[in-house]
Amino acid sequence: MEPAGPDPSLYTVKALLILDSLGQRLLAKYYDGTFPTAKEQAAFERSVFSKTHQAGGEIACLEGLTVVYRSSVDLFFYVVGGCQENELMLLAVLTCLLDALSYLLRKEVEKRWLLDNMEGMFLVVDEIVDRGVILESDPQQVIQRLSLHAPEPAPYGFVLFDYLAGSSERRDAGNKE
Repeated sequence: MEPAGPDPSLYTVKALLILDSLGQRLLAKYYDGTFPTAKEQAAFERSVFSKTHQAGGEIACLEGLTVVYRSSVDLFFYVVGGCQENELMLLAVLTCLLDALSYLLRKEVEKRWLLDNMEGMFLVVDEIVDRGVILESDPQQVIQRLSLHAPEPAPYGFVLFDYLAGSSERRDAGNKE
């Protein structure tokens, strides 16, 4: 009889990182106690960056963890899971993150635009992963949820025009009946 692996868990993501082209942290969310101190987190981030920033792959096994990563212009995106974690699940999280951010920024994701839209970046991350549990892997669903939270107000002139046009259309419809 084969020994059973670890019990399945919903807590699949251990960390989500966004580093710049020098390996400096822009965003880091750790979802468990694997790296409890800021010093250990910084050391892990340096290690991950040094081993992946010139590599051409998308998946690495580092320090007993599965790391999926991708670069975009001057940024590096990482999703970290346990050694037994399904790489395709982690890659789905990474793809969702990149697609949702590029939609919100309406272009290729780069450091300057990301820094100008930090609140949007945090909202996207929180819609995708919560305490290590993957909530969503479809970028369209993430974007839809975010647009429900913060609708953009219409410019004043259009609101006034719509109001005036709507009220005159109602009057015309009332006179014809």
